[in-house]
Amino acid sequence: MALLRIKRPEHLKEKDPAAFGRLLGLDRAPEVKTLRRRLTRLAAQHCAEQLGAELARVRVDQRGHLMGFLYVDGHVRAYHGQHPISTNAYVARRHLAMPASTDYWVNDSSGDPLLVITGEVDAALTKAMPRLLREVRDVVGERRVTIVFDRGGWSPQLFAAMIKDGFDVLTYRKGWCRRINERRFIRRRAKLDGRWVDYLLHDEPVRFLKGGLRLRQVTRLCDGGHQTNVITSRWDLRDIEVAYRMFERWRQENFFKYMREEFLLDALVDYQIEPEDPTRSIPNPERRALDKEIRAARADLAKLEREFGAAAANNAEQRRPTMRGFKIAHSRLGRSCAKPRAREPTLREAPQRS
Repeated sequence: MALLRIKRPEHLKEKDPAAFGRLLGLDRAPEVKTLRRRLTRLAAQHCAEQLGAELARVRVDQRGHLMGFLYVDGHVRAYHGQHPISTNAYVARRHLAMPASTDYWVNDSSGDPLLVITGEVDAALTKAMPRLLREVRDVVGERRVTIVFDRGGWSPQLFAAMIKDGFDVLTYRKGWCRRINERRFIRRRAKLDGRWVDYLLHDEPVRFLKGGLRLRQVTRLCDGGHQTNVITSRWDLRDIEVAYRMFERWRQENFFKYMREEFLLDALVDYQIEPEDPTRSIPNPERRALDKEIRAARADLAKLEREFGAAAANNAEQRRPTMRGFKIAHSRLGRSCAKPRAREPTLREAPQRS
């Protein structure tokens, strides 16, 4: 079916079972109900996991030279059925949150797949990464591998654990960081993977976890003055190769696009459902409303504190030389600050998970 681009079991209805069967060496090809029944039996025996693991070992044996850099990313599969689904995920190509599950793919440096796992419900990349790394270690053996991923996996604690387990890290930096003077960037040009690349780069060491984790930051100056920060534990690579390997992550995005169009990657094979794990912890929907109130209270408090600070900066010493006199003069602002300051702890004590 994959080779002939037959994307769904229902599409077998459009094929001649006898003619299709000759390709398989059978009298007749399986029809839709038969195929689904057999897939259900195979799934019950966990054959998909066994087949995936064996295919991964074959790929490592045949393409081991491409396993030095492995790209990890989550692919969100949106659900459009009628069953109520309690979990949502952000679907980037639709720019909205929808009922969905997430598959985490590991691709080699050419963009071809090595293995895939289905993430736990509501599990971010940071939570899925330890399981993924165990799967990778089982497949690639003891060789040292550089794991490339996006900001969804940003966690200095995770980086330290990965390095301790024999993996190297290559990812984008998340959050605010100091802007680098443009005069400090150096133009680098090199031929990598058979093509020339040209970047303006700055290279420096950085520390995280209160100085306990020392990594390398390679920053690219893009058109328009935008600076893209890349963090890695690879000190042996040239700065241009660090940047190149990070930006080649788009090969994995192109793989997802190809699989959606050619093999209907997001399609459901059948419509069976299974119950959720009753012991699983999920976000409390009521907590979302409380989090919104907390953010609003913090914003109000910040605004009032700015007004309070501005009033203090403009305070005339000859009129109000003491802080007590200042507070009396600005008692309205003081009372206004007290309300959101007292309200936030009450909101934070509400139950967070159920």
